[in-house]
Amino acid sequence: MSTTAAPVTTSAPSRGPLTDLFLGGGTARRVTWIVVGLMLLLSVVRIISGEQALTSSSTFSTALLLAVPIGLAGLGGLFAERAGVVNIGLEGMMILGTWGAGWAGYQWGWAGAIVGGILFGAAGGLVHAIATVTFGVDHVVSGVAINILAGGLVRFLSELLYVDNPAGGGVTQSPALSSRPPSFSLPVLSDGPDLLGDLAGKEWFLVSDVAGLLRGVTSGVGVLTLIAILLVPISYVVLWRTAFGLRLRSCGENPAAADSLGVPVYRMKYIAVVISGGLAGLGGVALVFVANIFKEGQTGGRGFIGLAALIFGNWRPGGLAAGAGLFGFADGLQLRSRTAVVALLLLLAVLLLAVAVFQTVRGKYVQAVLAAAFAALSLVGFLTIEELPEGIVSFTPHLITLLVLSLASQRLRMPKADGLVYRRGES
Repeated sequence: MSTTAAPVTTSAPSRGPLTDLFLGGGTARRVTWIVVGLMLLLSVVRIISGEQALTSSSTFSTALLLAVPIGLAGLGGLFAERAGVVNIGLEGMMILGTWGAGWAGYQWGWAGAIVGGILFGAAGGLVHAIATVTFGVDHVVSGVAINILAGGLVRFLSELLYVDNPAGGGVTQSPALSSRPPSFSLPVLSDGPDLLGDLAGKEWFLVSDVAGLLRGVTSGVGVLTLIAILLVPISYVVLWRTAFGLRLRSCGENPAAADSLGVPVYRMKYIAVVISGGLAGLGGVALVFVANIFKEGQTGGRGFIGLAALIFGNWRPGGLAAGAGLFGFADGLQLRSRTAVVALLLLLAVLLLAVAVFQTVRGKYVQAVLAAAFAALSLVGFLTIEELPEGIVSFTPHLITLLVLSLASQRLRMPKADGLVYRRGES
């Protein structure tokens, strides 16, 4: 009598919620080590360069404030592109959101500004959905058209409603908001005795840097910042842990298969793009809250940066939040200290050297040599430059965004049907 051994099966390593949120693969331990490594590196660079602004609480607070509109625009792009609709029009929807926030805010205060910004942004999303889903217009063409039309529309509305308005305003700006949004701080740690502030001021290695980070993200945090932070895990839960999210993502991967299983593909795409516009409009509200009014040109290309953060984050909520945080940090640092930006060259040199070593191990010697060469140039720049020209300093966040996108491009995976025009019955 013979016996047959049961086949041995091996299962893939399990993925936790934190890993899914950020990477979509690997282990959550990797995320932890990346964060710890970056803080260690920042602390070392601060000690070597003597630039305390690198890890000061004010820098991190400014970075968080500047990252919010970018992160919200990125979340908007996430919903649209997971449903298979490329949303180049995020910038235009943010513009509409800023005008809606300014118009509603001067009449009904900060709460009205939030509602007005979301509704105007969602209206832009609805236009994009009608063009792309119903009429099959190329997604990029439709998005670019919305970006152009939004600027002209808000100028027309401003001339119509703000010129000779008793509350103030003009052709390029709205009256001031009638109330400011509330802000919060952690008692004892970031307010009152301010223990974290005292610890950050001691300039100890790593300890003071971590204290500066914690105080920066817990002191004077606005209500919209709290909403934006909560929207990151909420978006993950909605898209990856609900039946609605599964149906929406199936429309971005294989709409024909989803349609055959009874998923209302057209309706899901409409919902996703309208949500996308609403989130981009909410990002515009964040910009209005900073200035307390709507101003023409207020977005400054942040909708496009939000799209870049989405790509950098591999179409994951946590990843795009990290990308928005990176841009916000670079932007906040150049606002706090022009000389501290030079210290980023040392940070960049170390990161590029690590990339060179990694590419050498993988046997990709051309990429390794290029990374090593740029690392050497960055190090020379750090050693020889005392202060960058103002024009270059203001462009630093964009340069860092381009660099990170180029380094991350090899691990990206967009939804398979992203940007494709779907018609029922076509293969």
